[in-house]
Amino acid sequence: MSGRSARWVALGIALVAILLLAGLALTAPEHLAVPVMDRAYAGPLDLFPFGADARGRPLLEYAQQGTRVIALPALVAGLMVMAFGVAGGLLACVASGTANTLIQALGEVVGALPRMLVVLVVALVLPKDARGLMPLALVWAVLAAPGAMDEAASVAQRLGGARFVEALRAHGYSGSRIFGWHVVALNLRPVVVRQGAEVMMQVVFLEIALSYLAVAEEQPSFTHADSLVSWADLLNLGYPALVLDVPTLHALVLGLCLIGTIAVLALSLGVAARAR
Repeated sequence: MSGRSARWVALGIALVAILLLAGLALTAPEHLAVPVMDRAYAGPLDLFPFGADARGRPLLEYAQQGTRVIALPALVAGLMVMAFGVAGGLLACVASGTANTLIQALGEVVGALPRMLVVLVVALVLPKDARGLMPLALVWAVLAAPGAMDEAASVAQRLGGARFVEALRAHGYSGSRIFGWHVVALNLRPVVVRQGAEVMMQVVFLEIALSYLAVAEEQPSFTHADSLVSWADLLNLGYPALVLDVPTLHALVLGLCLIGTIAVLALSLGVAARAR
């Protein structure tokens, strides 16, 4: 398969994943269905499409609510990192050496901070009525931004930085075409799209980790309201089937498939954005 064909296939896979996740998030109910004990632990063949939990509630609603929890914060965090990456690349083309040095030093300081520890501290100090995944996703994006800026700046410097821009100006190109097309669209795109996709995936994993911790400790979640459930609840419901005779393996498989969808989406976006 040629590089161009691979990019189109990856783009198609990414679009399918996006539509699937968007559909789940937009159709998520505000609350789980009323328990129906007669269909407790029902499998996918008994309760289409994913079966039921220990109280007979459809696992489809778990998937919908979990997607609703992560969708918008992950998207915002990814776009935020992409914006920082573009800014880093553009600054490398127009800023002075001193400015680039200061930006690099700031990036090294921020990048050296332990992300998970910082996020946990922020989660603990947030007021209860302000808790949610969005502020944590924004903190994660800020901590991830220096890496994206540094990599984008390296790409811009390999192009020639300010010399590349001046050469294009000498050929009569406008500033919007130089920066918007030649710098961002053609050269920075692979870096910033991949970085944004990776941060989206990281935010999803962050939510699952924090929610699983809350479920295991029987504490209120840091990332969503008590009326909602997370994909972590699917994993918590399903993993006992690996060691005990509990018919919840379908919940574990569903949770892993949803996580796999996020991983495939991130990988596909990175491949689709590769340079020609």
